Amino acid sequence: MQEHNIHILCTRPIEEDLVEQALLQNIRIDSISLIETEPIQSIEVQQEVELASIQIANIVFTSMNAVEAVTDLLDGAIPEWRIYCIGHATKELIDAYFGEDAIAGIADNAAELAEEILQDENIDEIIFFCGNKKREELSKRLQQNNIHVNEIVVYQTHTIAQSIEKKYDAVIFFSPSAAESFFSKNRLSETAIVFAIGSTTRETIQQFCKNKIIVSKYPSKQALVEQAIDYFTQLFN
Repeated sequence: MQEHNIHILCTRPIEEDLVEQALLQNIRIDSISLIETEPIQSIEVQQEVELASIQIANIVFTSMNAVEAVTDLLDGAIPEWRIYCIGHATKELIDAYFGEDAIAGIADNAAELAEEILQDENIDEIIFFCGNKKREELSKRLQQNNIHVNEIVVYQTHTIAQSIEKKYDAVIFFSPSAAESFFSKNRLSETAIVFAIGSTTRETIQQFCKNKIIVSKYPSKQALVEQAIDYFTQLFN
């Protein structure tokens, strides 16, 4: 494999050590952010979080952004919550703030997390801290089983759609929103490989192309990038 023969587009910033790890295998990774997120800083959201904080409640987080937005508003307070969450990065943030004992259930995606919640027959209501572009699988599944879902939107996602002239051998997507942003201005070459953080991201990508899609073994940014590096390293060795 010639030096820098493989070029990968990563649709969000990644750690420099991953970029260097790729270069050791003659793979160049470019990072271009296609979405941005920001917490909703309003009195209404602050009041909703404060009200939730005085309850012994079942809480759901499916993103790091939601955890960061909520913990900023809690400002050091640790409520008596039973928390259900997506694994890896989101779970690590919850562990760090609430403690591992606060976690009642973990899954790799929202659909599986809904099934985990349904295992507890005593739950009749949950509070779901989410973003403005959340998927509906979790809420819909719980509501079908007579569980009231109180959705509190604590952050917003904005697309940064832009035309990308360079042709890449692979593109890495970490969210459905990033995929929608990319394909609103760009097309993939027929031979490009697509790496997706999970099944919902894969399903979004499939609406725009027929390229080969590889889904991350774990819902982790680092794991997905390493999986892409390994794919091309093995392909040419």
